[in-house]
Amino acid sequence: MQAGLFGESQGFQPLAARMRPRTLDDYAGQHHLLGQDKPLRRALEQGQLHSMILWGPPGVGKTSFARLLANIGDLAYETMSAVLSGVKDIRAAVERAKLRKDAEGRDTLLFVDEVHRFNKSQQDAFLPHIEDGTFIFVGATTENPSFELNSALLSRTRVYVLKHLEAEDLKQLLQRALHSPEGLADRVQVPDTILDLMVSAAGGDARRALNILEISADLADDTTGQALVTEAVLEQVLQASLRRFDKGGDIFYDQISALHKSVRGSDPDASLYWMCRMLDGGAEPAYVARRLARIASEDIGNADPRALRLALDAWEAQERLGSPEGELALAQAVVYLALAPKSNAVYKAFNQCMADIRSQGDHEVPVHLRNAPTSLMKSLGHGDEYRYAHDEPDAFAAGEVYLPHALKGTRYYHPVERGLEIKLAQKRDWLEARNDASNRKRWDDPA
Repeated sequence: MQAGLFGESQGFQPLAARMRPRTLDDYAGQHHLLGQDKPLRRALEQGQLHSMILWGPPGVGKTSFARLLANIGDLAYETMSAVLSGVKDIRAAVERAKLRKDAEGRDTLLFVDEVHRFNKSQQDAFLPHIEDGTFIFVGATTENPSFELNSALLSRTRVYVLKHLEAEDLKQLLQRALHSPEGLADRVQVPDTILDLMVSAAGGDARRALNILEISADLADDTTGQALVTEAVLEQVLQASLRRFDKGGDIFYDQISALHKSVRGSDPDASLYWMCRMLDGGAEPAYVARRLARIASEDIGNADPRALRLALDAWEAQERLGSPEGELALAQAVVYLALAPKSNAVYKAFNQCMADIRSQGDHEVPVHLRNAPTSLMKSLGHGDEYRYAHDEPDAFAAGEVYLPHALKGTRYYHPVERGLEIKLAQKRDWLEARNDASNRKRWDDPA
């Protein structure tokens, strides 16, 4: 291998490997787990290491976290990949851990990458050794552990969800790589705007971000006497126009706004255009799918409940088919949403109800609606005279009241005169008329 820009020799570690964190403060992202005073961080700082499953997408730091755990606990580090290993490799790792413990008194952390690739018998092979403390077991998976891992293994470990890194975390990581002795040691300049584009192109993946930075450094323009990463260099690395990676910029959020407002405004052509602009600009299709599902509830709601189902079906099709095949399902959904009847009645009702709950405090559950699992609760009248709707005419207990007394008569949901909500409004009016005509006492009326 030829020497690189900074004189790398044969076997030189890539930047992503050199920048692996050595302390908790060096670790990028995952503040929900490792932020100050978070339970997991406190446990690690107190030396309370335990077996765990790390679940998250590629490039979020699962391997780095396992190595960091070994470093924090002064543990020997063993690693294997479920793609390449079998029961024989597991037994060998167990024997090495036992010998190390007996001979050196040193514990072992066993990191298993892609642990979901192991079958049931292979996963079971770890169980007795996790229980007897032969090693601390850390498994990494990109798949939902609930579906891919045995319940026996899950019961002996704790599952932690790792998320895509936020833009600010990625940028700090790149800046640290630029200036640290383990990284590029200030031997190349990268303007702040170029760093932002690298962050956008990485899509929350720390490994990808560092790889982009490293390749850009190798190709940096040094005609001025100092290596400088320019837009032309970055475009060469990404092999795409930089406009495709404005995910965190104003243009991207303006396009999201334009998409949402075009659907709300019932313009299928503009809706399709802005969605395609987002996809062409590097937006994750899954992000677009999430936005469409939100629009279906916020702006269409019960005027056409099929809209949410179609949005979710499109999301699932995108996940199953990937790009570009799955993007056609998103196009189908966005056109349907644009042409569907519109209602924000549920959206407004939800916001008003949440506002009341936050501003008014907790209202008591009416006595007739309370649960009565014990004789004491029954003696207090819990559930007395509750009317079972299925025993009433039309399965409707006319005159019954379900809101707290202080909210009697409150209406949150006001159907609009569009789509299915026309029929929902008619049904509600009919029910209210039955209530008004009822001779039955409303339970929250004063005695």
